[in-house]
Amino acid sequence: MNRFTVEEMNLLHIYHDSSRQELVGNINAALPFMEPDMRGLAARTLAKIDALTEAEYAELAVYAADEV
Repeated sequence: MNRFTVEEMNLLHIYHDSSRQELVGNINAALPFMEPDMRGLAARTLAKIDALTEAEYAELAVYAADEV
């Protein structure tokens, strides 16, 4: 079961780094430059990332998603 929407997966792909902490840092650093609707998407995505364990994050396949 995929916990992330297409939009969230694309956001993860853009800011993905070697660790969960770096990913979160990258998104948080970009927040002030995002449009309000993107900030909402980023906040929801960060909440989902925060809920993952390190093992779950390690298994997360981060890729650019296509809307089907």
